[in-house]
Amino acid sequence: MNKRLFLSLLAVFAFQLLFAQREGLSGFSKGSTPDEVGKRLAYHFVNSRHDLYAGRYIHYAGVCTWNGAIDYALKTKDQKLIKLLQDKFEPFFTIEKPLLPPMNHVDYNMFGSLALKLYQITKDERYRKMGLAYADSQWEVPKNANPEEKAWADKGFSWQTRLWIDDMYMITVVQNEAYKVTGDRKYIDRAAKEMVRYLDELQRPNGLFYHAPDVPYYWARGAGWMAVGMPDLLRELPKDHKDRPRIMQGYLTMMKSLKTYQRPSGMWNQLIDEPDFWPETSGTAMFTYAFIVGVREGWLDAADYAPAARKAWLAMVPYIDQRNNVTEVCIGTGKKNDKQHYHDRPRNAGDLHGQAPYLWCAAALLGK
Repeated sequence: MNKRLFLSLLAVFAFQLLFAQREGLSGFSKGSTPDEVGKRLAYHFVNSRHDLYAGRYIHYAGVCTWNGAIDYALKTKDQKLIKLLQDKFEPFFTIEKPLLPPMNHVDYNMFGSLALKLYQITKDERYRKMGLAYADSQWEVPKNANPEEKAWADKGFSWQTRLWIDDMYMITVVQNEAYKVTGDRKYIDRAAKEMVRYLDELQRPNGLFYHAPDVPYYWARGAGWMAVGMPDLLRELPKDHKDRPRIMQGYLTMMKSLKTYQRPSGMWNQLIDEPDFWPETSGTAMFTYAFIVGVREGWLDAADYAPAARKAWLAMVPYIDQRNNVTEVCIGTGKKNDKQHYHDRPRNAGDLHGQAPYLWCAAALLGK
C-alpha cells in the first residue's frame, strides 16, 4: 500500500470514528439533552434535604449525587450552581458537623471525595484537610480493628476491605480524588491494588459480577459500582502503571458482556441476565456512564458503543417524573441467595442511588 492511499484511508477512518462519536453522544432533541436533564436534577438536588443514615450521618448516595451535580456544574460553567453546592456544604464546618460520617466504614469514608472535589474548585484548605483525613483513615488501622481487618491491612490493602462489589467505587473514588489533589502516587496505587484484588476475586468469566460470592445473581446496581469505578480509575491511572492492563482487561470484558444484555428498549433489568425482570434505572445509568466514558476515552469502539449509550440515555430520560425524580430505582439492597428477593425489591422515585448516575451521565455526555 502506498503512502498516499494509507493516509487517505487513515483520514476516512478518523472521520468515521468522529462521526460515530457525534452521532451517538450528541444531537439530542429538546427535553433529552444532557444540559437540560442535568440542570433539572442538579437544581433539584441542591434544594433538597440531606439524605441520612438513620437520621444520623450523610448517606453515600447523597455524596454521589453531590459529586455528580458538581461535575455537571463544572461542565456547563454554571457558577450559580457551583456556589449553591458550596453553600450546601458550608454548615458541615459548623452547625451540621455532627452529620459528618465517622471514618470507620467504607461507605462512610467515601464522603471525603466530596470535600476533595470542592477543594479542587475553591483551594480552600478546610476541604483538603477534611478530605485527606477520610482518604488516609481508610489505611490507618484503628486500635479496635478485628483480626480480619488487621489481616487485610497486613497484606497492604485497606482495613475496610470486605469484597463487596460496591467497595470498588467507595474506596477508589476517595483515593482517586486524593491523588488528584496531592499528586502522591500512594493514593492511586492503593486504589489500583484494591481494584485488582476485587477483579480477581469477584469477576465471573462472562465479565459480570455476582452480588456476592455466595449469591449467584447479577444485580444491576451492584455491578454498576464496578462499571463506574473502573473507568473513573483508569482515567487517572498513569499509563505505565503496572496494574493498568489488568484493570483495563476487567473493564473491557465487562463492557462487552453488558452490551449483549442491553434490552431492546435500551435499558438493563434489575437482574442483568433475566429478561422477565423489570427495567431498573440506577444500574442502567451506571452502565450507560461506563459506555460514554469508554467511547470518549477511545477505549471502546465508538461505532458499537456510542449508539448503545445513546439508546440507553434516550430510554432513561422518560423515567424522570414531573418533580425531577428518577423513578424505578431499586432501594438499598443487601445480598440474599433468593432470586425472588431481587424481583420483589421496592422501587423508589427520587432515590439518590438513581439521581446520582443520571447526573454522571449528563456530565459525561457534555464532553471530556
